[in-house]
Amino acid sequence: MAATNPISPATLVPTGAATALLPLPDGKGKPITVIGTPAIRDGFDATCLQQALNARCAPGVTDLIVNPDAHAGYGAPIGCVLVSPTHVYPGPVGVDIKCSMSLLQLDVPTEDIQDRTVRRALIDAIGARIPTGAGRSQRSVPKSRAVGPELGRQVAVEGASAAVCTSLGIPPAWADRCEDAFHVGHDGTRDALGERLGRLTHVGFERFADKVQQLGSYGGGNHFGECEAVEVADTERARQAADVFGLRHGRVAFLSHCGSRGFGYHLAQGQFRALQQKFETWDILLPGGDKELVYAPLGTPEADAYLDDMALGANFATVNHLLINALVLEAFQEVLPGVGGQLVYFISHNIARQEVVNDKMCWVHRKGATRAFPGGHFALKGTPFAATGHPILLPGNPQAGSVVMVADPGASKSCYSVNHGAGRAMGRRAAMRALDQQTVDAGLDSHDILTNCRQYPIDEAPAAYKDFDEVLRSVEQAGLASPVARLRARFVLKDADASLGGAA
Repeated sequence: MAATNPISPATLVPTGAATALLPLPDGKGKPITVIGTPAIRDGFDATCLQQALNARCAPGVTDLIVNPDAHAGYGAPIGCVLVSPTHVYPGPVGVDIKCSMSLLQLDVPTEDIQDRTVRRALIDAIGARIPTGAGRSQRSVPKSRAVGPELGRQVAVEGASAAVCTSLGIPPAWADRCEDAFHVGHDGTRDALGERLGRLTHVGFERFADKVQQLGSYGGGNHFGECEAVEVADTERARQAADVFGLRHGRVAFLSHCGSRGFGYHLAQGQFRALQQKFETWDILLPGGDKELVYAPLGTPEADAYLDDMALGANFATVNHLLINALVLEAFQEVLPGVGGQLVYFISHNIARQEVVNDKMCWVHRKGATRAFPGGHFALKGTPFAATGHPILLPGNPQAGSVVMVADPGASKSCYSVNHGAGRAMGRRAAMRALDQQTVDAGLDSHDILTNCRQYPIDEAPAAYKDFDEVLRSVEQAGLASPVARLRARFVLKDADASLGGAA
């Protein structure tokens, strides 16, 4: 349902230095929790807040969180958390199923890549193995891994199993450094995924063989690979966490942002179309009148089909990231022989996961939001991060840097979630109109940051995003998480072919 009064930041009710509530229409129901300093809250536009209200008032939704990086998306804001014990929502997952972050720690001292010729050689070696851009696949580069339809089906069904990792040259131990190394079907089995994929390919999964050849690639838009200098924060807690995470001060790391590519996009779009047709056929009212807020009650064939497709896409995204990291390590070894590397973590920000919220098992939908379990959380038992909490990977922008954080107990107020990055301050077309290409390129050059682009995509310029330091202040002042390390960009890989590209 849509609100009857105009929505603006003035509607928010402050509850702390970096927290506020957005009341529901007529005060009926639990308010939306908003994370952000006053400066961040003043930047939320009416569309973003209205989408949050529409999503919170949708059937079965019990909690909604708006993070400091939130901005208008499709259906629900990008940068929100939606909780439901009874329904699943494709919109608050998004079309890039399991869009994620991963971080590879290399045993290379930062000074070893100070020379620009070394960095340029690394860019070329990575570019020879990992394609970038919408629609690009292994055929676009000479040193990629070959993935045929049979291995592609195994990836989609098994995720980062030992057999899949071995087939692709991925260290199987890296699966232990994943938020989720694999996903199963609606009934908790891999068999359900195999059956679902069989039905999809039987009725004509559009260009399935081409889609699986996108394994080990970055998409367009905001996807990237970034070589980083690691700066561990000068606190005892940060040093202890960095030791557990495997982060090494003064060494090089590699940060990646991408998802399930065209494979997941195809599955997500199919789900949106199928559910929208059901709503039209059954004449069901859409929350807020928004066709992107379709849903399915748990236990129905529609919910089962969505959960299976989401799992297939998520498995693809997991292996895509792990393969990218294996190829990055291989490229570093070509340029700097003898280099070793260890995966720090792989974590999603576009997924629905089953978690306990308010003593109930719920589906927690994170759309542009990152899981944040602190040390001692029962879900981390048996993992390397049981005592410290797991790594939280937050990209900012090349000039401001990125951050590794760890959750604090206060993350309970946000359903154990934080933002997924800086968040856009202006849309892509607005950035194209407002920003100057020469200024964008000069800014990167002044920070000695190399790229694979003749001209950095202007719609991805640092100025198109929110103030990252203010976003981080929001997270810290709200008591959600604390910094472990800052990552300083040394070079960036983006879609070098065109701006305004999609992620698929």
